[in-house]
Amino acid sequence: MIQVNNVSKSFDEIQAVNNISFTIEKGEIFGLLGPNGAGKTTTINMLSTILQSDSGTLHIDGIDIKTSPKACKQLIGVVPQEISLYEDLSAYENLLFWGKLYNIPQKELKQNINSILELIGLSGRKKDLIKTYSGGMKRRINIAAAILHQPKVLFMDEPTVGIDPQSRNHIFEVIETLNKQGMTIIYTTHYMEEVERLCERIAIIDSGKIIAQGTQNELQNLANVKEIIEIEFESLSINGVQNFKEKVSYDVIQIDNTISIASSVKNLPAIITLCNELEMEIKDLTFKKANLEAIFLSLTGKQLRD
Repeated sequence: MIQVNNVSKSFDEIQAVNNISFTIEKGEIFGLLGPNGAGKTTTINMLSTILQSDSGTLHIDGIDIKTSPKACKQLIGVVPQEISLYEDLSAYENLLFWGKLYNIPQKELKQNINSILELIGLSGRKKDLIKTYSGGMKRRINIAAAILHQPKVLFMDEPTVGIDPQSRNHIFEVIETLNKQGMTIIYTTHYMEEVERLCERIAIIDSGKIIAQGTQNELQNLANVKEIIEIEFESLSINGVQNFKEKVSYDVIQIDNTISIASSVKNLPAIITLCNELEMEIKDLTFKKANLEAIFLSLTGKQLRD
């Protein structure tokens, strides 16, 4: 359904996207995981025809985005990071406005609006002004506006930023329903738990480059990491952490008084011994099974929140 081959994009001296390639199958939810500034939004903007790539090719359903952008626009819906709604219009009026931009016939548009409002759980609030909505409700209307024309492909760029857990779960349910109906979805986020729940395959992007891609099991095997050890200390000095890093071969990240180590539990006795030798007083110690956080740490040498 989507082919991205050797694509790059720069802004002056900044290399936002650096020679990335990936393929997305029809009916798949594909996760683009990376920290802020990694290149996720630039990639989505190129796929949605907002930006042109400097090099490489992008195709949607066999159509070249550069040579046939209008044809591609008919196939896609875009949920941007920012809320793109008119605050002084009702939800229904907003959807009427956006639907008319797609040239959807009036009768069909009204039917689509009513069914989509039902899907997102806001049919009872359709006459209320957007400015009376919570952040999570606005996000759901943002999604509704993107699927009025029933696109084959939906791009979702950080669609749950700044909303409460209940609204986030509702959005997840909407995404899963759309996918069951056959929609192909690209989902960008810097939240590990979101791609772990939603995505069949994941591409990890950092500093404009795709570090790795595959299923979670494939990424786990690639990173060769089974567990992550987190150690909280009473206090940590810069010299203490630096001395620790110099004496181990594992990836180590410090946040405040805690260090995260991509290492097997079998290495724990040696790690504790080293902490004692360096007079690093342990306050608490926890283990995590190999999730995407551990994989990201192992592959990039840093935590996703960086």
